[in-house]
Amino acid sequence: MFRRLFGSKEKEQVVPLSERHIGDDTVVYSVGDIHGRVELLERLHDKICADAAGRSETRKVLVYLGDYVDRGLESRQVIEHLLAQGGDDLERVFLKGNHEDAMLRFLDETGIGRSWMGFGGDATLYSYGVDVFGAPPDGVDRMDHIQAQLREKLPQEHIAFLESLTLYHQEGGFFFAHAGVKPGQPLHQQDPNDLMWIRDEFLDSRSEFGKVIVHGHTIQPQPMVRPNRIGIDTGAFASGVLTCLVLSGAEHSFIQTP
Repeated sequence: MFRRLFGSKEKEQVVPLSERHIGDDTVVYSVGDIHGRVELLERLHDKICADAAGRSETRKVLVYLGDYVDRGLESRQVIEHLLAQGGDDLERVFLKGNHEDAMLRFLDETGIGRSWMGFGGDATLYSYGVDVFGAPPDGVDRMDHIQAQLREKLPQEHIAFLESLTLYHQEGGFFFAHAGVKPGQPLHQQDPNDLMWIRDEFLDSRSEFGKVIVHGHTIQPQPMVRPNRIGIDTGAFASGVLTCLVLSGAEHSFIQTP
């Protein structure tokens, strides 16, 4: 239990979080896993814009950590909302989560279909109007039929958005990735699969990663702040709590829904 919460002991000294800085004249907002909850996204976006309007920093960056789709019933609407954002002074960075990775893989090959649908892809298919229960035409595999429907119903701009997602982002003393990083591996040499999918090896580590890792992917009832990482997936699809980390100078705070 304690190892799960605090990690295993390692020799390397971790730089205190209070000594990490985001950069001069910069504020960074980082949003955790949305998972098809567009109404929470809209509320949180309004709060972020209100907060940003009252700040003196000239550079304002909004980093989304991925997992926009699946589980909640409005994945399509989430992507539409993200695409429609703009008209303000926020720089936006969109990272790729493991759920976007699975969705894109399903568009190419159906082998991942049952697994993807089992951990939330069925909700995404529903949001795009894909019939997952109807019988496929004679001689057509069920997953091939579902894939063909998704390809037909998925707007080209949504495909372009998904394909444009990046795997990580760096600001000052912070490194942003959906799931985390592999301990012992330099940040510039991380495997894409680890950045999107890693869990226990990263979560249990007390290693110094070179920067504080800001991540989602693993649900906690409250933001998890450790000297080497900050986790902000608060299970919005089920809890109704969507979390944004705010970084300014050496300070950090949180904005949440509701």
